[in-house]
Amino acid sequence: MSDLPNVDGAFVDPSLSRVHDIPALATHAPRILLLYGSLRQRSYSKLLTLEAERLLRAFGCETRIFDPAGLPLPDSVASDHPKVAELRALSLWSEGQVWCSPERHGAITAILKAQIDWLPLEDRGIRPTQGRTLAVMQVSGGSQSFNAVNTLRLLGRWMRMITIPNQSSVPKAWSEFDDAGRMKPGPLYDRVVDVMEELVKFTLLTRDRSAYLTDRYSERRSDGRPPAGAEHLAAISGLPARAR
Repeated sequence: MSDLPNVDGAFVDPSLSRVHDIPALATHAPRILLLYGSLRQRSYSKLLTLEAERLLRAFGCETRIFDPAGLPLPDSVASDHPKVAELRALSLWSEGQVWCSPERHGAITAILKAQIDWLPLEDRGIRPTQGRTLAVMQVSGGSQSFNAVNTLRLLGRWMRMITIPNQSSVPKAWSEFDDAGRMKPGPLYDRVVDVMEELVKFTLLTRDRSAYLTDRYSERRSDGRPPAGAEHLAAISGLPARAR
């Protein structure tokens, strides 16, 4: 640390210099929450979300889809409103999430943004999104665009989530679903399969390590709390913590 004069060594995690083959502890199915951003009767963001849910279940996940109908505008009611409480409980339950929005006027819809805005960064020491994985998708009525997924990525970073590299953008969504609401086969469907497969992989890799991955130097220093990284690694790997 001698060449890092601005870093307080007492709060640096010593485990960062160690490499471990850390076994997974959790044996339950990955828990995935899916959010969509439209209330239309034939909502293509909802149809794409349902398609994603089918894939996730086939990949062994337990899923929940939140119905945004009846969710009040942010700050218009108290946070104990039944729909708000339901959404926050589902976020806490989840280990990964899928956000799917139509692109409207070059951005995500207010319906999806309201759901995200009701999720606090922190509530009484609990962070309902931090450390969870995230996959982003969008549907468009016209040519392919990435405005909505780019915005969702920004929001995912702000909510301290692990947003996976892959994403899905479905142009001319009205032409990609049959009368029964199922997505037609083709490259766009294959991309959705890729995204859900990647989400499951990232969730399995990170869900046992969320507390370790989100333990921050700045927060430890602010709290006067020594790093817990080495002890955390030792606890989940069965190896003794090595002195610095």
